[in-house]
Amino acid sequence: MNFQRNTILAAFVILLLYGGLILSLSYFLDPQAFSRALHSPRVLFSIRLSLEAATLATLLALGLAIPAGYALSRYRFRGRELIDTLLEFPMIVSPAALGAMLLIFFNNPAGEWVQEHLVTFVFAFAGIVLAQFVTILGVSVRMVKSAFDEVPVELESTARTLGGDPFFVLRTVTLPLAKRGLVAATILSWAKALGEFGATITVAGTMALRTETLPIAIYLRLETADIPATVVLILILVTIGLTALFLARKLLGRVQL
Repeated sequence: MNFQRNTILAAFVILLLYGGLILSLSYFLDPQAFSRALHSPRVLFSIRLSLEAATLATLLALGLAIPAGYALSRYRFRGRELIDTLLEFPMIVSPAALGAMLLIFFNNPAGEWVQEHLVTFVFAFAGIVLAQFVTILGVSVRMVKSAFDEVPVELESTARTLGGDPFFVLRTVTLPLAKRGLVAATILSWAKALGEFGATITVAGTMALRTETLPIAIYLRLETADIPATVVLILILVTIGLTALFLARKLLGRVQL
């Protein structure tokens, strides 16, 4: 009984820690500042920019994570262990360092050619998407791989013996059976992209009405000691993120394997 009580107590400590931090914002919450923020073109732009960039970055990450995660889950090939190890790279290197690496790349000849002939990333919307993409890609691949690991290989083998080609089997057997994990990977990757700050500010800067995402807007308000506005922006970001996670739990609860 003591063991059970202590473990439950540890869980409630986590609740008190994060819940307390969120509740502490109410001390500086100004209803008038909240109303002004919701009618501010600059704040509305930051919200829209964050949602658009996070959505695009997540779609791009999943476009690469699904085939890569499947390969890591199903095949043994040269370099697999190295790739699997590098998935942790965004976790052991700070987002600011990742952003600095991107910025350094765009200052070498290859990066300059990309900027001049293909897409402008530095101080641009594309830079926000790229920074978020690089930050969430490793997590996306890891979660997608785990989702595919849960699907029995025997079911795919049976489908192939019945004449299904690999792409048909992936589309009709593997993806439907892995959809719970894929939905979770999508939403968690999106939420992580939404809150990304370090790499984004390094690559895209802090230009108002151009590259000012919600996390950057929070940083800029805090830098000017505008605590009420900072609290409002934090609450908006937290509300969007927690709503996404809540909807994910509801959706995953309805998805049947």
